[in-house]
Amino acid sequence: MVATDSPAAGGSLRYAFGGVLSFFILVLIGVLAFSIRLFSVIKYESVIHEFDPYFNYRVTQFLTKKGIYDFWNWFDDRTWYPLGRVIGGTVYPGLTLTAGTMWWLANSLNIPLSVETVCVFTAPVFSAFASWAAYLLTKEVKGPGAGLTAAALLAMVPSYISRSVAGSYDNEAVAIFALVNTFYLYVKTLNTGSLFYATLNAISYFYMVCSWGGYTFIINLIPMHVLLCIVTGRYSSRLYIAYAPLVVLGTLLAVLVPVVGFNAVMTSEHFASFLVFIILHVVALVHYIKGILSPRMFKVAVTLVLSVGIILCFAAVAILIAVVAASPTKGWSGRSLSLLDPTYASKYIPIIASVSEHQPPTWPSYFMDINVLAFLVPAGIIACFLPLSDASSFAVLYIVTSVYFSGVMVRLMLVLAPAACIMSGIALSEAFGALTGSIKFHLLASSDSQGNAGDATPVSVLPENGKAKTDKVEETTKERPSKKNRKKEKDVVEKASVSHRPENQRAEKKLWALPIEASVLGILLLVLLGAFYVIHCVWAAAEAYSAPSIVLTSRTHDGLHVFDDFREAYAWLSHNTEVDDKVASWWDYGYQTTAMANRTVIVDNNTWNNTHIATVGTAMSSPEKAAWEIFNSLDVKYVFVIFGGLVGYPSDDINKFLWMVRIGGGVFPHIKEPDYLRDGNYRIDSMATPTMLNSLMYKLSYYRFVETDGKGFDRVRQTEIGKKYFKLTHFEEVFTTHHWMVRIYKLKPPRNRIRGKAKKTKSKATTSSGSNTSPKTKKNPWQ
Repeated sequence: MVATDSPAAGGSLRYAFGGVLSFFILVLIGVLAFSIRLFSVIKYESVIHEFDPYFNYRVTQFLTKKGIYDFWNWFDDRTWYPLGRVIGGTVYPGLTLTAGTMWWLANSLNIPLSVETVCVFTAPVFSAFASWAAYLLTKEVKGPGAGLTAAALLAMVPSYISRSVAGSYDNEAVAIFALVNTFYLYVKTLNTGSLFYATLNAISYFYMVCSWGGYTFIINLIPMHVLLCIVTGRYSSRLYIAYAPLVVLGTLLAVLVPVVGFNAVMTSEHFASFLVFIILHVVALVHYIKGILSPRMFKVAVTLVLSVGIILCFAAVAILIAVVAASPTKGWSGRSLSLLDPTYASKYIPIIASVSEHQPPTWPSYFMDINVLAFLVPAGIIACFLPLSDASSFAVLYIVTSVYFSGVMVRLMLVLAPAACIMSGIALSEAFGALTGSIKFHLLASSDSQGNAGDATPVSVLPENGKAKTDKVEETTKERPSKKNRKKEKDVVEKASVSHRPENQRAEKKLWALPIEASVLGILLLVLLGAFYVIHCVWAAAEAYSAPSIVLTSRTHDGLHVFDDFREAYAWLSHNTEVDDKVASWWDYGYQTTAMANRTVIVDNNTWNNTHIATVGTAMSSPEKAAWEIFNSLDVKYVFVIFGGLVGYPSDDINKFLWMVRIGGGVFPHIKEPDYLRDGNYRIDSMATPTMLNSLMYKLSYYRFVETDGKGFDRVRQTEIGKKYFKLTHFEEVFTTHHWMVRIYKLKPPRNRIRGKAKKTKSKATTSSGSNTSPKTKKNPWQ
């Protein structure tokens, strides 16, 4: 009795030890994911990064001070003057509510954390959660070994670090966790058929909808997988339970998010989920009828169902076509059309094409963001087909679609990162399993030959790989019970039982066992590959992605130089201008101006009103007097531009100027891009066009620039400017930062009328009143 119970006791002990070890490894992975994102705080300071996070930080401050109800009804009159913005109905609230809840919990526990501190560390905390979710998802696909490897890879992958360093308080900080967690719960429901997990899946999808507009990727990828399962004959009740509650509950919950509303049922991005929902019910009805009717009656019923179904499908398609045809964009948003047609934005929506993160990535960016994972992904895809299950087919579909979308828009490299880590984790786990299994086989085989072990020895020699393979076969066959395939299943089970015999396992083992030298060399190469990946990830986290855009650094032979011009300029605006003054700039800097200078802006990074942005672009592209009239009509008192010609900062407004011209010309036709180009080339030197040299952007950027070195040499464009000496007539310089990176100008007040000239003009108008000429109308400043 003891002899028979000891193997079971040893197996349970080994299983418990493995679970504890996995738990501690996951804790270490979470610590790694959090700590590797703290370089920005250690090297610089605890500060919000980039542009959009400043708006999220400002909204979170309002939420913690005013409460949730005032947040939903908040009308912000400091943005998009004179239009304003309804914050509660135009923002994805997931990030704000998450950080607000964390701040409330910390203060409830008497942990005195400021709102800014919580916002800075939200992304590193959720990166640990995302790594754990990746473990759970990969475990459902290929087991715990692959899950731990995928979690460790995701904790360090540079693509994810770029949007989740400490201070990167953007929607993606929590959205990637929501994305991976939703996929995990879907696959978990698919494997178990549990309605409990299906409900959790709908709730997780709701959190994703609250967090990021990328939720449309989920609501299109999962229907694609369901349709793939139906087409390949893998329909089951678990598939129905995994998908139907997600569509019903998920859509109902998505409608509750104000920024989404009825778009969840009215836009083309969601129609695929409803179409697959109908197809799934038709297939379910067919399977139900097949189970209760005889074969002859089943054919009649199928004919009837198909006839009615085709009629209903044609009616539904006709309604969809009518709805879609009524929309000028066929029911698709501009960003969605840009994903389906990469040339759409550059042709029709320059405001989308002007954003750097909406550009297609280059090949080096793939190596920078996912590094060696790009070479491991194909091996992971192959491993998912050995054997192919519902979960592994979903993982393959996930990586294929994410590769396509990342190739269209560099921002979506963030969606590719979890898929690449999952596939690479599977590939590394399978490779290590094969190599260590070969070494174990050779070591035990040599011990068998030396010790002349009995018949029981070959059984212990055999790796668990063969058992795992047969278990996978049995699991796969059990997933698809049907009367037609019972005989086939019986044959498979019999073959599996035969393969469990020691002599058969030994023979099978010899077929795939590698030489021990090759196995050791392979393990060393994989370890070196992992070490290279770790070194690259640490470098990317410390150097490439830790610097906040608001504080810049540069290393020369003199040492480290810090450029803090942005905060210097915003502090000047905050202390030297009136509270109700309006400040104009390009839309990139709207969020920072509102959050840091607390001043009203004309446009900001929300980019919801193309005409308003085009007005600012037209003003920057116009001559000084026309620009003054436009800004004066908008009650603007201060205008600032970003200039990098002195220190070599390439992301300045001169380099962005052609986008201002294109966006302005898309609304106001008198602004034409060829007028600013010389033989098709963009120039600011002596060969620049008169239109370019007389534009407001040129004058505000290069005013007094020749005084810096006597030549007016632009270090970004690597040339001397064309127009060096000029005066401003309608604007006056009020502040320029230490490194000339931000230049602030004030609109001069309109000139007073001279009484004599006014009378003279009046007398001339009186003498000419007898003529047939019509009275002059006031000139439109936008024409």
